[in-house]
Amino acid sequence: MLTRRTFVAAAGAGFVVACSPAGKRDQSPVSWPEHLVALDDRFGGVVSSDAKIEELGSGYQWAEGPAWDAERQTLYFTDVPANVAYSWNEQRGVREFLNPSSGTTPGEDGFREQGANGLLIAKDGSLLMCNHGARNLQAYDLASGQRTVLADRFQGKRFNSPNDVIAHSDGRLFFTDPPYGLEGLNDSPLKELKANGVYVRAVDGTVTRMLDDMTFPNGVALSPDEKYLYIAQSDPEAALVRRVALDGSSDDRKWFDATPFMDGFPGLPDGMAVSTDGHLCVAGPGGVLVIDPEGVCLGRILTGSATANCAFGEDGRTLFMTAQDRLLKVKTRMQGLGTF
Repeated sequence: MLTRRTFVAAAGAGFVVACSPAGKRDQSPVSWPEHLVALDDRFGGVVSSDAKIEELGSGYQWAEGPAWDAERQTLYFTDVPANVAYSWNEQRGVREFLNPSSGTTPGEDGFREQGANGLLIAKDGSLLMCNHGARNLQAYDLASGQRTVLADRFQGKRFNSPNDVIAHSDGRLFFTDPPYGLEGLNDSPLKELKANGVYVRAVDGTVTRMLDDMTFPNGVALSPDEKYLYIAQSDPEAALVRRVALDGSSDDRKWFDATPFMDGFPGLPDGMAVSTDGHLCVAGPGGVLVIDPEGVCLGRILTGSATANCAFGEDGRTLFMTAQDRLLKVKTRMQGLGTF
């Protein structure tokens, strides 16, 4: 089984700038630059043809977890293997924010990635952190620096390595738990839970497992009306985005198949960001795929490398992207959810 990073390395040498065979070709007279690939006429409505990618930072081992703090006009992101978190804003640029990011240096062998991964600014202003080294979901108080463990076990067994989290307006937290933080992944002797699950933490702290049948659940996102949960699966044998209804119905489907978009592009479906009108930005093969609410890929924002995650920030139309060893941003015509 190829892991996320070994797949990236294997595909990187064969990276080419090309359109996917899937999707409708852009028939408009718009002249698109090399880093923007239109697969549908509507792509110009979400990303301008003159949009430029700006590099904000570089030199990371595997950049992840971008989260926008509207109050402080600051972006937080992580370097998972290095166990360091950073902050960026327009005035100061990139600065080290937390070292170690997970709040601990594991005292036992067997960790593949020790740091914090996915981040999210909660409704109360705290920074939610999925920690690999600590194997838990935490809330970090940005004023005091105090950490509060929100979830670290299911049925008495430690999580593998919580990866990404999204918050529902009713207070529920949805998070994924693949084994990426553990050496050997599914074969790690530290792995206590057989399933790589998707979990829900209720307001009272109760944790239940929502899904146990995904191989490598990764990024999570909610639709604007919060009726659906999207879960990316970073499995080269089944690269997809799944959509599950949260109303108790049986509406559970493979919403988007990323397989046709992987040919010649490094990376797998990973972190996601959603616009107010329901467009899904999926980080992964070669950059970010922009997908409409019906699951049609309108185009790509190419970064030239596997891209782990993305988040809207600044005026809400800026898309920040963590692309392997770099932090990037690009202006869009979309308005991101939760940016104000």
